[in-house]
Amino acid sequence: MRVACVQLGVEGGAVERNVESAVERVRAAADDGADLVVLPELFDVGYFAFEAYARAAESLAGERLSRLAAVASDADVNLLAGTVVEDLAASAADGLDVPADDGLANAAVLFDRKGERRLVYRKHHLFGYGSEETDRMVPGEEVPVIDLEGVRIGVTTCYDLRFPEQFREMVAAGVGCVLVPSAWPYPRVEHWRTLGRARAIENLAYVATVNGSGAFDGDALCGRTTVYDPWGTTLASADEEPTTVTAEVDPERVAAVREEFPALRDRR
Repeated sequence: MRVACVQLGVEGGAVERNVESAVERVRAAADDGADLVVLPELFDVGYFAFEAYARAAESLAGERLSRLAAVASDADVNLLAGTVVEDLAASAADGLDVPADDGLANAAVLFDRKGERRLVYRKHHLFGYGSEETDRMVPGEEVPVIDLEGVRIGVTTCYDLRFPEQFREMVAAGVGCVLVPSAWPYPRVEHWRTLGRARAIENLAYVATVNGSGAFDGDALCGRTTVYDPWGTTLASADEEPTTVTAEVDPERVAAVREEFPALRDRR
């Protein structure tokens, strides 16, 4: 499966321009042969544009994600719509299962080639260190996994990288590839590199860390989107500028590595 990780240049609060840019990049990746395109965390509103969260929030069945579902279908590509700000009450009114009756969530939605919603992941670990996310968001409760193009996939988001037990839960469910849409800022570049590689090494799984690019009133995203293989080897990576990083994910490679190096079987 060819995965295209879109390191989008995100403009704080400029929802329509960000979505237009994302749509353009998704179509370009699909034209280039991608089977799955992954967008970064809060690609539509910008992670640090906290005051714009409520204005940008919609149901996961709302206009913005319906538009992206249509793009996936039209381009014949699977699409992880990075994350968006979800209006939980609106999603509930549209018949979706939600972790709370109201409030906002940081939600990732994966659409298949037909534009069907296949997975919803709401960020579990909300970031409070110099951030307003913990004050504005409701944490998720589920850790869903799906089979897509022969690969069992799980999703986490940004700060979740620091909590290895969540990755172990997915591996126990058979996951061989974890997608990590993020809005990882400077100065913690070495944390970003180390944690993504560590999660790949310890779980013998592909890990795609998909970051944004851009500055927000004193905060800047560090980019450096990277795909690691099950040995923790970098398959493809970027610097801080907007770009698309592509890599091949092979489920047979996961099985072969786990057979050769049986660390998961040796757990006690």
